[in-house]
Amino acid sequence: NIAPSQYIAGIRETDEQGRELTMFRWGLIPFWAKDPSIGNRMINARSETVAEKPSFRAAYRHRRCLVLADGFYEWKKEGDSKVPYFISLASGEPFAFAGLWETWTGKETGEVIQSATLITTAANEFMSGVHHRMPVVLQSETAETWLAGDNDLIANVAANSPEFQAWPVDRRVNNARNEGEHLINRQDPQD
Repeated sequence: NIAPSQYIAGIRETDEQGRELTMFRWGLIPFWAKDPSIGNRMINARSETVAEKPSFRAAYRHRRCLVLADGFYEWKKEGDSKVPYFISLASGEPFAFAGLWETWTGKETGEVIQSATLITTAANEFMSGVHHRMPVVLQSETAETWLAGDNDLIANVAANSPEFQAWPVDRRVNNARNEGEHLINRQDPQD
């Protein structure tokens, strides 16, 4: 049950270290930012504009990552309320989100923060029943291509996204302090 500003596991490739597993603060802080709080508003980057937006374009060209997951939550409007859903691959296998990363260093304090954002795209047919946007989900064959810098991948992945499954879950997912397997168990939306 990870929320923005918490740490997420990701894989990146660097010239110095090669491919490595690292922890990123969720919410991209551009290297040029004066204050790290900007990351609180940059948890997602729209695939349609990521290559041009000043906050994301350098990372899009040079600092891609895979954010590891086995599912994610999305809220669906049902009547007058919203119901949280857990969404995963229909196969139940783990996957990765397409992401970007940055290193920010505070000019006055010297504090260093590694941060990341997730790439989102228009929802596929399945996801459109839950929300109008979705994260770009990568499987092993597309993950390699993403890290290698393929600029056409996002459009192709969005059009050919994997098969998903979803079910309503406990509203306690809305509080990041709540943790545990029970948060992905199917719930009656009336609970």
